[in-house]
Amino acid sequence: CKRKGDSHLQRKVVTEVFGGRTLDISHRRAMAVFAAEYGNWNSVYKRFTRWTSLGIWRRMFHHFSRDIDTEWLMIDSTIVRAHAALQAQKGGKMASFGRSSGGFSSKIHVAVDALGNPIDFLLSGGESADNPHASRLLWNRKPDAVLADRGYDADNTLEYVKNIGAVAVIPPKKNRLNPQACDYTLYKERHHVEDYIGTLKYFRRIFSRYDKYASHFLAFIHYAATIKWLK
Repeated sequence: CKRKGDSHLQRKVVTEVFGGRTLDISHRRAMAVFAAEYGNWNSVYKRFTRWTSLGIWRRMFHHFSRDIDTEWLMIDSTIVRAHAALQAQKGGKMASFGRSSGGFSSKIHVAVDALGNPIDFLLSGGESADNPHASRLLWNRKPDAVLADRGYDADNTLEYVKNIGAVAVIPPKKNRLNPQACDYTLYKERHHVEDYIGTLKYFRRIFSRYDKYASHFLAFIHYAATIKWLK
């Protein structure tokens, strides 16, 4: 059964979250802000964790992102450096950590619609290539065209895009023996996904990763994206 004041606390937590303060401060400071206004920080943390495990942040994001323009879909990724305190953590693959040329990091894979609105996210280790994640970003989508950079130029990705009935607007790699055609005029529209990634990384909780658990970090990404849809 619900505890006394439970609904009131839920409303306050959502208000705090969508007020955006927790996106712009570190984890420890965020817990201090909650504790000062809502009580024991551990209770707030457990509630956030419970909502994350129930998929509430993800479902909230998908609820507000239903009205998408699928004329084109654009995919890309960005590397996020992990906070130094996380470098001693174990379980790198499960937590979506890896080592790349940028150091200990994670990679956010992003899909946006024709207007630059976010529609899906994936996390991987920072060393992970872009191409293996393309089909998951495009799963259950029916765009007219898919725009992506050369990192997605691979036979399996091109075949997948063709199978969903879309045109692949992906420049061929320079070492391709039989390069595919690319509509470079349409390709210029790919700036929308880069613009959105730049906007996403305005938030301190996202441009640097403070969360050990991938599910928690992805939850912050989902409600930052929800704010984008609500504007």
